[in-house]
Amino acid sequence: DITEAEAVLNMVKNFQPDAIVNAAAYTAVDLAESQRAKAFAVNAAAVASLAAAARAVHAKFIHISTDYVFDGSSKVPYTETAPPAPQSAYGQSKLAGELLALAANPDSAIVRSAWIFSEYGRNFVKTMLEAAAERDELYVVQDQTGCPTYAGDLAQLLVNMLEKATFPRGIFHYCGNTSTSWHGFAEAVFHTAATLNPAFKTPHLHPIDTSGYPTPAPRPAYSVLDCHKACQELGATPSDWQKALGSVVRKLNAQA
Repeated sequence: DITEAEAVLNMVKNFQPDAIVNAAAYTAVDLAESQRAKAFAVNAAAVASLAAAARAVHAKFIHISTDYVFDGSSKVPYTETAPPAPQSAYGQSKLAGELLALAANPDSAIVRSAWIFSEYGRNFVKTMLEAAAERDELYVVQDQTGCPTYAGDLAQLLVNMLEKATFPRGIFHYCGNTSTSWHGFAEAVFHTAATLNPAFKTPHLHPIDTSGYPTPAPRPAYSVLDCHKACQELGATPSDWQKALGSVVRKLNAQA
């Protein structure tokens, strides 16, 4: 339990890791509005404990953060130096985690990413394919813009960071190479599915505004991340999410 600071420190001291990558998070964005204490325990306090424990044993520390630290009012991609202004409890807890990690361990690396999908876990691609199997019509938000990111590409970036002769510290942005809306992402998912499987039944997709799909937690209308720093300093290549999408849908078809 990473929210138990003493247990975290004992585990790390016993295991003596070379590196700790924190991919754990409380990610129920809407539920976080009514479960702030739980969200902050996992996304903030636990991150501080992990960062401090890493420092205690001289381990490299990478923490995964999110585009939700921004308010979404920008019209240009967010750089690492753009002022955060999270609008939701989830976003606030993730920003707190960043600040606490850097305070507890100034050598920490924070990687903000967004709209992550893969063949594993719960994510937008799986949700859309499951919905398509059950319904003929779907309504998807069209006025929120971001960059889908393949989890495999993000994972490779983290490995590359850990293998560098000099471990990079500070905040980095990493996401997909082109932006789209959730509606556009859904269109890409269904187009890919239909291309790979002629029998795939594409549902009728209706674009709706955020106002037509109210949620307890506000979402950033625009959360495109600028990845230039990661490209220049880490040699990263932005996630080719459309190429990865074909691979993911193919793997999901094989599992079905």
